[in-house]
Amino acid sequence: MTKTGKKIDLDQIDLEKMSEMTTENPGLISFPHTVGGAMIKPEDKGRIKGRAVAAMHEQTEMQIKQIYKQMQLLAEQAKAIQERVEVSERIYMAKMSFEPLIGKTYHLYEREDGTDLLSLIDPKEWGRSKPFKQFISSVKLLADHTWEVISPEPKEPNF
Repeated sequence: MTKTGKKIDLDQIDLEKMSEMTTENPGLISFPHTVGGAMIKPEDKGRIKGRAVAAMHEQTEMQIKQIYKQMQLLAEQAKAIQERVEVSERIYMAKMSFEPLIGKTYHLYEREDGTDLLSLIDPKEWGRSKPFKQFISSVKLLADHTWEVISPEPKEPNF
């Protein structure tokens, strides 16, 4: 007994239709062209975009935090300059009997009558006799003719 397979009817084969299902360059098609070919899955574009948007938000948030820190630093610097101006105005309104030199340290006191006095004498050098109500601060004249507070008023002066 011999088995014979199904016979192919060549007249039934549409060669034109079969040519549409093949390609001359199989490496350029987006689907596997043979049974053993690599499996190609369609991309989940929503997931790709979602990851990209999340990464973008993380990066921009980090940059905004960095700018915020820079703004805080600038605000602190502006506040320090403003405080220097206020101290400088107070010192220039105070009585001083000498010409202050840039880079030198002086001492600001409040007198009994409420006026201020700029002195060359450190609070520790006065001894028991002090011709002022309170020590305000030690200050240094800067090159821009503003004054930098070196040491603020001590809570409990040692006189």
